Formats: sequence, C-alpha cells, structure tokens
Amino acid sequence: MIRPAHRVHPHALTRGESDSYSEDQMTSIHTGGGRGLGSGRTAAAAENPSAEAPTSTVLDTAHVGDIVGAFGRIGRTDGTVTGRWRRLKTLAVITGPGLIVMVGDNDAGGVATYAQAGQDYGMGLLWTLVLMIPVLYVNQEMVLRLGAVARVGHARLIFERFGKFWGAFSVGDLLILNALTIVTEFIGVSMALGFLGCPKFVAVPAAAVLLFAVVAGGSFRRWERLMFLLIAVNVLIIPMVLLAHPAPKATAAGLIPQFPGGLNSTVLLLVVAIVGTTVAPWQLFFQQSNVVDKRITARWIPYGRADLVIGIVVVMVGATALMAVTAFGMAGTADAGHFTDAGAVAAGLSRHLGGTVGALFAIILLDASLIGANAVGLATTYAVGDALGKRHSLHWKIGEAPVFYGGYAVLLAVSAAVSFSPDHVLGLVTQGVQALAGVLLPSATVFLVLLCNDRAVLGPWVNTVRQNIVAWSIVWCLVLLSLALTATTFFPDLSTATIETGLAAGAAVGIAGGAVMVVVGRRHRSLAEAEAIVRTLGGGLDPEQVDELDDAASLTRAERRAVRRQDRAGWVTPNLALLDRPAMSPMRRAGLFTLRGYLVVAVAFVIIKIVQAGVVGPVSSL
Repeated sequence: MIRPAHRVHPHALTRGESDSYSEDQMTSIHTGGGRGLGSGRTAAAAENPSAEAPTSTVLDTAHVGDIVGAFGRIGRTDGTVTGRWRRLKTLAVITGPGLIVMVGDNDAGGVATYAQAGQDYGMGLLWTLVLMIPVLYVNQEMVLRLGAVARVGHARLIFERFGKFWGAFSVGDLLILNALTIVTEFIGVSMALGFLGCPKFVAVPAAAVLLFAVVAGGSFRRWERLMFLLIAVNVLIIPMVLLAHPAPKATAAGLIPQFPGGLNSTVLLLVVAIVGTTVAPWQLFFQQSNVVDKRITARWIPYGRADLVIGIVVVMVGATALMAVTAFGMAGTADAGHFTDAGAVAAGLSRHLGGTVGALFAIILLDASLIGANAVGLATTYAVGDALGKRHSLHWKIGEAPVFYGGYAVLLAVSAAVSFSPDHVLGLVTQGVQALAGVLLPSATVFLVLLCNDRAVLGPWVNTVRQNIVAWSIVWCLVLLSLALTATTFFPDLSTATIETGLAAGAAVGIAGGAVMVVVGRRHRSLAEAEAIVRTLGGGLDPEQVDELDDAASLTRAERRAVRRQDRAGWVTPNLALLDRPAMSPMRRAGLFTLRGYLVVAVAFVIIKIVQAGVVGPVSSL
C-alpha cells in the first residue's frame, strides 16, 4: 500500500538505487519532465508554468495576462529565453518593482535622515547603510517570491493565513504609518519648491494633483514609464556630491562601526530612523503587490532578483551621496551638528558650497518626495484592495476600480491637508515617522518570514534553512535595536558599557536560537526533500517503488537540485479559500502577542522621545 508522502524516508533515489525505476522516471529528475503531480499543481501547469489553474489564487482578473513593462512586453505563453541579448531585453521588461521600491526608499524622510546623519555625525554612521544591504535583499526577495508564486498581495496572504484579527493589526499599522509618511512627502515637496521660490499653498495642491494624474491613467506601462522618468532625475546626485569634494579616507573610516559621541538615546534614535527609512514596512506590501500587478510569475523570479539588486545599488549610492554632501559640505561651519530640516540643509549648502549645490539638493528632495508619495500611496491602496477583495490594479481605469483610485485620492488629500500644520510639528513628524517605521519593522518581518515558511502556499518555494537563519537574525537584531532605544529613553543615565553588555547578551540569545534552528531545519529539509521526490515522480511510482524509498541512500547534490527545479516548475498555489489555515500553536500565539505588546510599548517610548526632543530642544536633538 502506498504510504503518505510525509512518511517517505528523505534519503532516496541515488545512482546506486535508481535501477528500480524506469528510465523515464529517472530522466524526469534530471531534465524536469516528471509526470507526477502533487498538491497544488495541475497538468496544464506542469506542461506550461504560465498556465492558470482552475483553482488559482489570483484575486483580480487584471493580474492575469502578458507582462507589460516600460520597455516592452513578454507574452504569457512565451517560451524559454535564450541568448545574452534576449536575456537583457527580458530583464529590461521585468525591471520595475524592485527598482521602484528601492528608489522610493530614498523618499523625503530618507533624504532628511541621511542628510541629518551627515550634518550631525559626519560619515560616522555610514556603516549602518552597509548593514542594511543584506536586510534589504533578504526581506524584499521574500516578498518577490511570495508575489510571483502566490499571485496575491501581502495583505491578502496575512488575512487568509492568519485571520482577520492579525490582518487588521498589520493593515492598520500600515495605514497609519503610510498616511504619516505621505505627510512627510508633502513636507518635502513644500520645502523643495519653497527653496526654489514656489509658495506652499501652490506647491502642495499641485503635487497632489500631479501624483493622482500619474496613477490614474488606466495603464500600468504608462505609470511605470513616468516612474522611470522620475528615477532618472537621481543622476543629479553625482554632480552634487562631487561639488562637495568628499574625502575618500574619511568616507572609508565611516565603514567602521561606531557611535559618534557615545551610545545614547539620541544617536540610537537616529540609527533606528536610518533603519526605518532604509527598510520600511510599506516596501513589503508595495513590492509584492506590484509584482502581482505586473503579472510576474515564478518562472521570472531570477530576473526579479536582478531587478532588486539593481535597485539596492541605486539606493545605496544615493544614500551615501546624501550623507556625504552634508558631512563634507557642512564640516567646519556653524551649521555642523545642528540639523533642523531638509529645507535648512538646502539653504546651508547654498551658503557654503554655492547656489548650484543648494538647488540640486532641492530638486533631488522634490523628486524623492514625489516617488515616495506615489509608491507609499500605492502600497496603501493595494493593501486596502487586498483586504476588501476589490479591484486593485493599475491596469483598470478609474471607473472600473473606484475603491482603488478613490482610496488613493482620499489618502493624498488628507495627507496634503495635514502638511499645512505648524512647521515645528512637521519637523518632529518627519523624523518620528522614520523611527516608528524602524520599531514596527520587526512585526512586519515576522509575518513575512512565517508566510515564506508556509508550504501550503509556497510549496517548494519556501525558505531554505539558510534563508530562515538570516531572516530570523534580522528580526532579532531589529528587536534588540528597539529594546536598546526603549531602555535608553526610559533610563537616560545608562552607561555605554551597560548598553553594550545588554546588546551582547541579546546577541548570545540570538546565537543560541540560531543553533536550535539549524538542528530543526535539517530535519525539515529532509522531509521537504522526500515530499519533493513524491510530488515529482508520485504519479509514475507503483506501491513497491514507493516502499523502496525508505531504504535508499541520500540524493547527490545535482539530483537534489534537479528535483527541486522540477518541483518548482510545476507548482501552482491553490486557491487560498480552499486551504486549511495553519494551526496557531500556543507558543506561536504567545510569541505574536508578546511581540505586539512590546511594540506598543516601544512605539510609546519613541513618541515620548520625539516629544521630549521638540519640547526640551530643537528638532536637531533627534
């Protein structure tokens, strides 16, 4: 009798034991021609990965069809891409979600935060950007995989797999934080155009109308082309930073981890703000939904990863340049160490380096604000569409998706109105939003990692052991950072040595947890390997052959890769409504509630610190 897949011994089908199986079955392992179809796949999907299963999880019909990008089109049923030139053309078409989400990372709040770091601490915090590179790639690669394989947005997956309670928490956090973030984008628009001579009462409404016009054309290709035009403006960063005459030696010294002036709540708040502006929760929701909206499927994931890498390079170059222009442009002046806001930075650069540099900074700030507002606004309305089950695609016209475009318009209008608040309030909001994003990021990342380990959704595309180790390490580091911020805010007299000891103890706990994860992960990998074999060959094995799997030796590395490749090629995520929700163990439930409770406290302390900075001293104390 055939035993269930979960009882099959993981060590199976090596060269020494393969004689029991037909030539076709063994060939299928090496060439990807397996006949068997496991859970979550259809015959059409096995023959053509682009084909939609009848039980597809796709929520919006506009998310099915050809990939339409700024630089061309890829047919839904197009065959394998061969040749260097064709691969480059394919990459050009696929490029978009990763690049846009990364450049949107350097929004108005990002420009202000990086400028503050350079003005107040020189290049001393450059090392934080380097540490953010793996965090960016790991987090965004996971949402790329979720979007391409599951074919639905991030919010939809959280609601379907964790229930309305946790879905409401996640989307609620996102809505509040995104609304505040868009306020900072309008602040950036106001400051930039104000420096260039345009009054605020003209700049903000004009920007809101422009942002809506960019989105509301009913064409994904048109929207993406307009976004690429805005991204091209970032080239102005190069002449701007060169005019500041950066010193290579001083820049390189910033790569060494350090806390200028000692480890205290003020510098920790800025570090958390850098983390929050570099890796923000909205990015997870935006990229996954944009991947789905562009109709990128699992077969194009390698190109999506390349798109992401390009975006990370662009954002890191931009962030470093922004930090350098204030670090070297303000060094030795009365403005050094006295950051107030991005508008004052433009004025200061104009005084110390000339009007050209000040104007370039203002243009970059304006451009960053427009890109950021567009991406953050779309992340919000994508999530709302996911949660409500309404149409949410840039392929629809306004009349065809009123909730999607109406929500975007309301969000812009409310945020634009709030941006007319008093200047001292807006200055606190700008920096506070980035810090809050850094504190809330662990919660968003936890759900992301849990989803990327959900075999019912991703099947063979779930995280590997190594990916889980890196992902959970990121979560733990973010929690430690917010713990340190909370401790220094509540106990301002804590010594640097005490804080460092606490961080070291936390790191030790994390290492111990990682060791446990390695042991458990190896067992799960063996089980996953066995399941992959049965999914790949199950339809062609007789009962005796399945029984023999228990006694076979381990797979070679080449055979393991071949099985994984074939298993992934035919996987189609089932309709989420037909899947049983994963069991919420008491430990997982306790962990999620503990994290949620802690984050509420941490957010409260961030707000306290921001208010203290505004009452006791200038905004520069942030």
